Amino acid sequence: MSIPFLKYRMVLLASMIIIVPFGYVVRFSQGLNPAWLPDVLGSIAYEIFWVLLFAFAFPKISPLRIAIAVCIATCAIEFLQLWKPPFLQAARKTLPGRLVLGNTFVWADFPVYFVGSFAGWLWVNFLRLKVKGKNTPNS
Repeated sequence: MSIPFLKYRMVLLASMIIIVPFGYVVRFSQGLNPAWLPDVLGSIAYEIFWVLLFAFAFPKISPLRIAIAVCIATCAIEFLQLWKPPFLQAARKTLPGRLVLGNTFVWADFPVYFVGSFAGWLWVNFLRLKVKGKNTPNS
């Protein structure tokens, strides 16, 4: 493993460490106006986190493919909120279940998922350019 490759993974990790608290702060803040803004910014941070996580876990996969897969997966999870079997309802009652699965289907979330995945793709591409080296994974 080369230094640029290791540096790339470290900046992805640092980015995740930054985006998680940011997402929680904006999601649960009460001072942002309009009232829908915390939910939108929190969802964008959520998408960015997943793109960063998968880029960290699979650094040789194209960031574009990762961003598309994350967007499709989160859209599928949104549709999954329409399904209310007891095991999913039980999972949604826990904090991790609520954070990952959500609990209310909202059509307006879909554009936000696209924006967040796109922002994650931009972020990962920016990081790749900053640490570009011979052994950095290709786009």
